[in-house]
Amino acid sequence: MSSELVVRTHRDGVTTLRMNNPRRLNGWTEPMMRALREAFAAAADDADTRAVVLTGTDPYYCAGVNLSAAIQLQHPRTLHGFIRAHNQAWFETFIDFPKPLLAAINGPCIGAAVTSATLCDGIIASEKATFSTPFARLGITPEGGSSLLFPKLMGAGAERMLGAEGWVPTAAEAAEAGLIDRVVDHDALLDEAQAMAAGWAAERSGRRYRGGVDAEQLRAVNAEESEALATAFLSPPFLMAQYRFLRGKKKWQPAAMFFALRATHPLWSRLI
Repeated sequence: MSSELVVRTHRDGVTTLRMNNPRRLNGWTEPMMRALREAFAAAADDADTRAVVLTGTDPYYCAGVNLSAAIQLQHPRTLHGFIRAHNQAWFETFIDFPKPLLAAINGPCIGAAVTSATLCDGIIASEKATFSTPFARLGITPEGGSSLLFPKLMGAGAERMLGAEGWVPTAAEAAEAGLIDRVVDHDALLDEAQAMAAGWAAERSGRRYRGGVDAEQLRAVNAEESEALATAFLSPPFLMAQYRFLRGKKKWQPAAMFFALRATHPLWSRLI
């Protein structure tokens, strides 16, 4: 399954990893995340790989994490610890990757897919790309280092994306705001990404984090955000947001689970 979910190609020192589950909009299900971890680990160990491009199978880059799958009925303290550790480890996959990373955003990019892209050395995007971080609407807190990186990259634009407005910039708007580096024609995206990453490979350069930050800062803020996110995932605003979303999708059973969790929150929240 891993080889089907992530397609690997290699040329001129550059390994391209393409998320390949278009029926699920390349969303980060547990199998997809496992496949990506395996692909990143293989690229890190491969002496012929000196830079990595991450992209998606059209039309989406990635619809983000499958949030409803993150909540399973278990002891609240256990669940809180799982969410915190899982979130922290996932973004450390990007922070700790030892070789230059380029995100090539080929289409809509949502939630954690956006924040993880900002942890890469660079972001190049098709004109078909859009960028959405609907954390406030979902009742959750910023993650993936975004509380640190977004203000450094975008200034006032950070609050527009992370706050109640929920601004969803186009690729051109994201480039103007400082979120991404370049916009190119859709059909030229992978060629341009290959050329950019091949330049890094030829230089044999190490990681260069955006926003003038370093890995230690990113690890620290990721740990803080992961703790806050775990608490937010178990909060009434998130539980009700998930209930309304799933009810709207006519997914009655998981919707009922979130409704029950919200209704009993005053009881089980004391166990966290």
